[in-house]
Amino acid sequence: MSDTTQAAEATATKPTDSTATTETSAAVAAFDPGRRATELAVLDALRGVVDPELGMDVVELALIRQIIIGGESSEIKMVLTTPFCPYAGSMVQQIKDAAESVLDHSVKVTLLAERWDPRDAGLMW
Repeated sequence: MSDTTQAAEATATKPTDSTATTETSAAVAAFDPGRRATELAVLDALRGVVDPELGMDVVELALIRQIIIGGESSEIKMVLTTPFCPYAGSMVQQIKDAAESVLDHSVKVTLLAERWDPRDAGLMW
């Protein structure tokens, strides 16, 4: 092969600067510091919601599985310490109220069917 052909092939397979910049921008855009700050503010507000039977907050117990922040509504996915927790309704309402005190829109609280494991919260009984 001639030197010109090798140079042309190398240029054709090498990503252009604009492609690399686009990929870097996409990776940077994946983390939104404003959204993360809002999630942390919601978590801080949820620390005020205490499981009455265990005397620990829902964040410390690792009951909050996911916080999804949206523009017009948000969702908090959580589990309960027991499937038939007698305080479930009260705790769900307290979580909704605490999250809405931080956010300017409605919050949906979804109870997940997965089992809570005390080891997720670093507890060993």
